Amino acid sequence: MTPQPKTLEEYYLSKPEPYQSCLLALRDIMLHANPGICHVRKYQIPFFTYNDKKLGYLWLNGKKLMLGFCVDRKLQTEMNPGVKPKDKYESVQIDPNADLPVELILQKLRYYIDLIEKAQ
Repeated sequence: MTPQPKTLEEYYLSKPEPYQSCLLALRDIMLHANPGICHVRKYQIPFFTYNDKKLGYLWLNGKKLMLGFCVDRKLQTEMNPGVKPKDKYESVQIDPNADLPVELILQKLRYYIDLIEKAQ
């Protein structure tokens, strides 16, 4: 069994090409989109937060590369007493051999950052 990477940088560098380059490019797009975005490791994968709220993640599952976006449950109101809200996720499958959908990524980031800012 291969040991799990301990740091974010090890995570990226442990992936084969073309996934490694694609993951690094996606990381840079996410981090440069807004200075308030932070890069952390959560659930053994790269996660991104904004104002301490979950924003998105990068996930390589076999040969499927996913960029996910999240609506943190802390931003959701309890609709029914006793029923706790859960994080809501949306994902975009990324083809590492094609041009990255930069405009789509930036549009999604703006949307989810706006949700976080409006809730605070």
